[in-house]
Amino acid sequence: MENIRDFNIIKVARGLEPADLVLKNGTVINVFSGEMEKADVAVYKEFIAGIGTYQGRTEVDVSGRYIAPGLFDSHVHIESSLVGIPEYARIVVPLGTTSVIIDPHEIANVLGLDGIRYMLKSSKYNPLNVFFMLPSCVPATGFETSGAELRAFDLLPFVNEEWVKGLAEVMNFPGVLNSDKDVLDKIRLFENKIIDGHSPGLTGLDLNAYVASGIGSDHECTTADEALEKLKKGMYIMIREGTVAKNLKDILAIVNEKTFHRCLFATDDRHTEDLLNEGHINYIMKKAVGLGLSPVMAIQMASLNSCQDFNIKNLGAVAPSYLADIVVFRDLKEFHVDKVIKNGHLVVDNGQYTFKPQHEQKQIKIRGSINIKWLQDDDFKIKALGKTINVIEIVSNQLITRHIRAEARIKDGFALSDTERDIIKCCVIERHYASDNIGKGFVKGFGLKRGAIGSTVAHDSHNIVVIGTNDEDIKKVVTHLRKIQGGFCVVDHEKVLMDLALPIAGLMSDKPMEEVNEELKKINKAALSLGIRIKDPFLMLSFLSLPVIPELKITDRGLVDVSRFEFIDLFV
Repeated sequence: MENIRDFNIIKVARGLEPADLVLKNGTVINVFSGEMEKADVAVYKEFIAGIGTYQGRTEVDVSGRYIAPGLFDSHVHIESSLVGIPEYARIVVPLGTTSVIIDPHEIANVLGLDGIRYMLKSSKYNPLNVFFMLPSCVPATGFETSGAELRAFDLLPFVNEEWVKGLAEVMNFPGVLNSDKDVLDKIRLFENKIIDGHSPGLTGLDLNAYVASGIGSDHECTTADEALEKLKKGMYIMIREGTVAKNLKDILAIVNEKTFHRCLFATDDRHTEDLLNEGHINYIMKKAVGLGLSPVMAIQMASLNSCQDFNIKNLGAVAPSYLADIVVFRDLKEFHVDKVIKNGHLVVDNGQYTFKPQHEQKQIKIRGSINIKWLQDDDFKIKALGKTINVIEIVSNQLITRHIRAEARIKDGFALSDTERDIIKCCVIERHYASDNIGKGFVKGFGLKRGAIGSTVAHDSHNIVVIGTNDEDIKKVVTHLRKIQGGFCVVDHEKVLMDLALPIAGLMSDKPMEEVNEELKKINKAALSLGIRIKDPFLMLSFLSLPVIPELKITDRGLVDVSRFEFIDLFV
């Protein structure tokens, strides 16, 4: 982000020479004083020269509009949008977002350092500042097979990268509390940078210890009491409002004149339909204002506060010497975006994306990531070793699952899916090293009556996760996902009804987001045609394999009792 300042800006700021661009007659939101002032904004090259009365070579009348800093998403996994960074920028910049702080945790769990490099390269030449926090937990746990293992030594080459701000969410808070060497090595590596936290429910002396290690923020607060305790102990509070986790309403109660400067907005994971139909950070601001937050506070929380947390200079305000990342709103209630200026250039006009890259965006090559063993017909059979089985039960609209026990349906010595009782076979197939690892179990709550569905989006190691009523359809799903190099798939009677290809690490598409969203609607409809009664079956499927959310989960290595943090047998 090196911008060489031309000191001719002094003459422009004094009104002695015309500015390159002047936004005329708008109402400027001052995030330093909390005031609104009717004035012109003068831009010279990439920088804001001044606020006042100015003339420019190009003048844009924004009477009746509000001039504010470009918006920040303080914590996001872009992979969850199912598209790459250039396409993501095309969608969020017209929504007023000019900067994101990303954790490439998902792609790093698949491709390791190559995944991080891919995201760094693809972030160039877009009208979006993409700041990086390096993944702290690859793999996330020892209960699954990840595509990589990143230790402090592996992250070292990236520490001094211009766009790398620090270490991403330290999810392994037990490792911090128990002084795990690998965890502390990573924290030590970034002690002069920013270290993000991830500590749901942590309190008291343990929270003291976590913060004392140098961790400065948290995006996992779910109650006002939790958020306030963490804020009092010096943490920045990222108020998360994503597609899955929605914490704004519960946490907004702590935001007031004394505390708001320590609060930021984050999406964490926001999916295609929500981005296209609702918005991004502007949607969170709209919702917060609807719940009673001052619009000016909302703007500061979405701009300057992130810059202060991440030690980003010359961004986050409309003021002299600041980079000209500016959003012009039509109103301060719905936060409809009229114009966006990025580095002094108009990239959104009348809500339409007008950006034209000055550099050719070359296609970045990335290796295939679906590497599975040659499947045999009996690979998905489950030999009956008893009558009672441990079953994962889905909880409606939640990522937590219940651990229940049920009598197995047994035929010819093998445990089978039981559609009458909605107890369906689920498998996780290791897809990084073509090993023999196939975790096998049963899940209740999908409502699947026939066929099978599967996905390569399976947090956090992203192995292939599939549920099915019969082994033939399960096998067809897996082999088809290998054929399309990752994505989603629906099969019935060994016929592929619908697929959605995600060839970039099995996580992202190379198509426009609108097209991806339409395909997502179609594949969800195909899944529902098999009897599934969950609104977002692939979303729920992707979290069946996450062994850090209670109570029972499944990985390529078997069933994990998350409450006890140990593997358990399928048969009781």
